[in-house]
Amino acid sequence: MWNVRKAAVIGAGVMGSAIAAHLANAGIPCLLLDLEGLAVKGIAKLKETKPSPLYDPSFLTRIRAGDLERDIAQLSDCDWIIEAVSEKLEIKHNVWARIDSAWRPGIIVSSNTSGLSINDVTSVCSKACREQAMVTHFFNPPRYMKLVEVVPCKDTDPRALAKVARFCEDRLGKGVVIAKDTPNFIANRIGTFAMLATLKAMEKHGLTVDEVDAVTGPILGRPKSATFRTLDLIGLDTFLNVCRNVGEMIEDPVEAAAFSAPAMIEEMVAQGRLGEKSGGGFYRKNNAEKGKDRIQALDPQTMTYGPRKKISSPALEAAKLAKGNAGRLQALLDAADSDRLAAFARDVLEAALCYSAEKLGEIADTSDEIDRAMRWGFNWEEGPFETWDSLGVAETAARLEARGKIVPAPVASMLDKGAASFYSKKEGSLFYYSQGKYKAVEERPEELSLGLLKERGRTVFAADGASLIDLGDEVACLEFHSPHNAIGPGVLSAIRQASEEVDSNWRGLVIANEGRNFCVGANLLLLLMEAENGEWEEIDLIIRQFQQSMRSLRLMPRPVVATPHRMTLGGGVEACLPADRILFAAETYFGLVETGVGLIPAGGGCLAAAVLAAERAEAANLTDVTQPISLLFESIAMAKVSESAYQVKQLGYWRPGDAVVIREETRIAAAKRAVLELDRLGYAVPEADRRVSVGGREAATVLKLAVSSMRRGGYISEHDARIAGKLAEVLSGGDVPAGTAVSEQHLLDLEREAFLSLCGEPLTQARMRQMLATGKPLRN
Repeated sequence: MWNVRKAAVIGAGVMGSAIAAHLANAGIPCLLLDLEGLAVKGIAKLKETKPSPLYDPSFLTRIRAGDLERDIAQLSDCDWIIEAVSEKLEIKHNVWARIDSAWRPGIIVSSNTSGLSINDVTSVCSKACREQAMVTHFFNPPRYMKLVEVVPCKDTDPRALAKVARFCEDRLGKGVVIAKDTPNFIANRIGTFAMLATLKAMEKHGLTVDEVDAVTGPILGRPKSATFRTLDLIGLDTFLNVCRNVGEMIEDPVEAAAFSAPAMIEEMVAQGRLGEKSGGGFYRKNNAEKGKDRIQALDPQTMTYGPRKKISSPALEAAKLAKGNAGRLQALLDAADSDRLAAFARDVLEAALCYSAEKLGEIADTSDEIDRAMRWGFNWEEGPFETWDSLGVAETAARLEARGKIVPAPVASMLDKGAASFYSKKEGSLFYYSQGKYKAVEERPEELSLGLLKERGRTVFAADGASLIDLGDEVACLEFHSPHNAIGPGVLSAIRQASEEVDSNWRGLVIANEGRNFCVGANLLLLLMEAENGEWEEIDLIIRQFQQSMRSLRLMPRPVVATPHRMTLGGGVEACLPADRILFAAETYFGLVETGVGLIPAGGGCLAAAVLAAERAEAANLTDVTQPISLLFESIAMAKVSESAYQVKQLGYWRPGDAVVIREETRIAAAKRAVLELDRLGYAVPEADRRVSVGGREAATVLKLAVSSMRRGGYISEHDARIAGKLAEVLSGGDVPAGTAVSEQHLLDLEREAFLSLCGEPLTQARMRQMLATGKPLRN
């Protein structure tokens, strides 16, 4: 394994600084070099950038600014040098010549170019340096975008290429694809073509900006930013430069013409309408407008802005009701002869599918590389070859022929040889078609896929909202799969069933899933319906079941390890805190947020906070728990959510033994290993009648004084203060003296009673309705 003890990034612009930040995220000291003063400014901008390029602001100390003129010799102390200067060959040549002068054997050097030939870039270097040189194209922003394209030059040592690819995956948590040294590599080549094909189809069908974005977002399996919001984020001048770069480097005049930017883009750039960075592009915010929607859309015909319009058609509505990406696309294709928006969608889709197939073998060797590049780099729900398979390769080819279009040669060749799809599954293993035969997609022992395990018949039981899956080595995994992975009666029942099953037959339990988010909380809609109907006994029963389910996890006489990822809110946090250990994906947004809907945690969340405070007071030899409970009170009362797993500690939820897993694909296997380690060390059965030392009336008074001060200052509403007051009483253990050791059930009863009381408040119900309707909290 190659290890990077120190890295250097040359170029302190937006990308260079952000790459340095992500190296710092991975614990790697980094030297950021640029012309005098620029590196210092680049580091300063990292503090202001939102969303933050750093997992934690303290990681900024791992980056040191340097001067390219004075500090060039320091490159010889680095294991990895990343060049991220302007996309102009003469500038890169100047920098690479300097790198070559300081280079020593063993140093890897890479360019973050998004499209220049690495052979051209490295032409000024010695052969020895070129053998350790390649492209590492990070997608922007590097912390959040998964894709890194790694491209060798003609002299690159394959061992160096493999080392860098593996390091980017394992230490930086990236998804790596190996691309060829062709214009704009894989993702930008296909993504730019698809964007231009969309603009040309827009002109052909006479669509508006609103209509195009209504079609080319999630309905087409693309991000919510669709076409024009994406262009505004990229910057129209940047997009124009990418188009020109590809067009100039492609030898085929027909293909080069496909990369000519529409006159509309040229005109907008000339007028300074560059997108978000200039204050307006295809969209702009009208700050003078009063009301909820201040965003205006451009009318390309008049080049003026006006209110956005809600777009609908029978085809779009049918697609929204269809199941999965394939179902949505098929609904659009079925309506393409009668619906103009569906006809537009068909043109956009077919252009992307055909171009991707035509480039197979030229820009990448396998369909798998191209699909992963588009999923990871452009956030497509499916890559182009996965989409070919979803719609049927033969059926799509026949539709193209019926419309007088040429079926791409790789597709025709595959069908002629009797292969029906680009991918094939056999006995739970995935294969991809390449050079006339199917090859197995590499499976790594450090990665576990719940989807593949289920296909291999490893489901122990499947219930409404959750399943238990055999991970091997007598370790089971409880997987949530309810809508949005919300916790409802079905999930709670499955938790209790899993607890009994694991207690009897397994060495331990992992709590994990592969959903978009780990868990967004409890089923708020069900709770609101019961509250509006005055079904207090039913709500009481639901909360008791919630508490009992979480308690069954804590008391299981087997080790439990939770591994949350992405949004882990409310009940999702309460499902993790009973575990013996939590292994967080780096991108975990973790918090007890119930106050945002007018409630307090009642699934054991307040109990867990009280226990954490008591344990910290004991470890610090404090006479009472007021100090440690104050941090947790603030986090819960203000519904704070961590901006990464590393910030969970700042909110007070972190426990000894918890850890962060940067490569998300490995977290389930890592959790399994943690279970086995706990079991091997001799797992102690949890104490059932544990007593918790609480702060009592004295701590509650201190917490309520802080609430009163916030209320008098106008920072919170009267209802906020009421909620916070109840939370203070629960976390402090109720009306008992400081230092009283209470039972867990006492704390559970307190949180349940407070929860029921708040459910009956009209202002709380209004908050719940607002959250369900808009996804945003109501401050009333």
